[in-house]
Amino acid sequence: MNGDQLREALRDEMRGVAAPPRPSTDAMLRTARRARNRRRAVQACAGSATAVLAVVGVVALATPDGGDRRPPAALPQAAPPPSADTSAEPMPTGPDGLPQEDRTARAGTRYDQAALLLDRLVTVVPAGYTAEKTVSTETGKETLGTHQADFTGRAGGVELWSYLASVDVAKGTWKGRLLTEVHTAGNLLPSEPCALAREFWGMGGECQPMTVGDATVGVVVRPGADDRFDQWAAYRHPDGVVVFVAQGAYDRQAPASPLPFTARDLAAVAVDERLHLR
Repeated sequence: MNGDQLREALRDEMRGVAAPPRPSTDAMLRTARRARNRRRAVQACAGSATAVLAVVGVVALATPDGGDRRPPAALPQAAPPPSADTSAEPMPTGPDGLPQEDRTARAGTRYDQAALLLDRLVTVVPAGYTAEKTVSTETGKETLGTHQADFTGRAGGVELWSYLASVDVAKGTWKGRLLTEVHTAGNLLPSEPCALAREFWGMGGECQPMTVGDATVGVVVRPGADDRFDQWAAYRHPDGVVVFVAQGAYDRQAPASPLPFTARDLAAVAVDERLHLR
């Protein structure tokens, strides 16, 4: 077979194969429209999310002074929010041998420590003031104060915890709250007394260092924009345990009434061994 015969044979073979269909213009347009619509939907969703975030930001900034104006009755979570990567910091093991569901201990040794702290807080209520029972929002039953234990992280392989206890107090028509929060040794809170006091719930305020025996206590005698409490004191024990004690009136519109403790007495409560949990 010469070259001409080979070319003629190939032409015959190609004529026997069906040509592929020509692309449909309508189909191409429909595909292009679908792609365009998908892009627009994604852009619209992104714009909506940005708008929502913007609205949230405006609401947060719309408070008169930028602070949290909740009354002392409102208790924030003692522990910081969980890390975005929860696998990086596993929860502690509960009394059932399983990891806790979240940072709050609801049974076991840590829970018992927080309950103990509440019992001890009640014993420091000064004469003339009574600890009041309140109705629990969880159980609907009357209870004398509240308590909570929260896992706050790890440092050097050691678990860090905070214990919180709070009790309503009254004297005549005056009603308010006493609260203490204790952080276990190894915590990363500031060491300087007033820096430590201002760190409490991030409330800042006007602080004065006060001496109680050999101890120096930071006492916020006047709150700043965030006035969930009227006064609070902070003390770091030599073993690293940090104790915060706070007091505040519920009715800020009522005529001024004396708080349960003077600023110096509040400093003394902060170093009181009854609140020194180890």
